[in-house]
Amino acid sequence: QVQLVESGGGLVQPGGSLRLSCEASGKIFSVYDMGWYRQALGKQRGLVARISGGGRTNYTDSVKGRFTISRDNAKNTVYLQMTSLKPEDTAVYYCYADIQVVTSTGALKWFDYWGQGTQVTVSS
Repeated sequence: QVQLVESGGGLVQPGGSLRLSCEASGKIFSVYDMGWYRQALGKQRGLVARISGGGRTNYTDSVKGRFTISRDNAKNTVYLQMTSLKPEDTAVYYCYADIQVVTSTGALKWFDYWGQGTQVTVSS
């Protein structure tokens, strides 16, 4: 079993900062892409940022220059440092990871795993 556990959400004033963390745990063989999506009320879930196993990153345009994604491969953890937060950043943030696991038959298989979501609210 693999779990992704997020932390770091909360309420922050416009212009403030938050740091989200997401740790993958369980019977993990290897981890490739990790990243963050968000879903605002009444809107579809969309990509915020992702980072490959080699550290290549990409961001949605609205967060470039304000958000930084990073990872600690030894801890199977991905981070999202968010600065200059705006009310339009308010959403539930979900982490994901592409994880290779060893199945009960001994085979290696890739799966997408998701965290439970953490609320980020930017408001004065």
